[in-house]
Amino acid sequence: MPEPSRRVRSKKRRQIKFSRQRTVIHYRSEKTSVPRCSSCGQALAGLPRLEPSKLSKLPGNQRRVERMYSGNLCHSCLRDLLRQAARNL
Repeated sequence: MPEPSRRVRSKKRRQIKFSRQRTVIHYRSEKTSVPRCSSCGQALAGLPRLEPSKLSKLPGNQRRVERMYSGNLCHSCLRDLLRQAARNL
């Protein structure tokens, strides 16, 4: 019996045939979604599309772009936010 996390029909499966007509089910890992801007929903540039466990093993300069609100806002939303802040000064 498969482990509880794999008892879902939405998992991608592939039957692998071994010698002596023994078949085994291999479960494919699903891709994580693209990180998106919290304001407009546009895909964020410069951030890798990795699982959290693999993302934590990357060095810090490859995890995130070096600017304010990186990982939350895209470049155009950040530009609008900075312009709005400069107007309010």
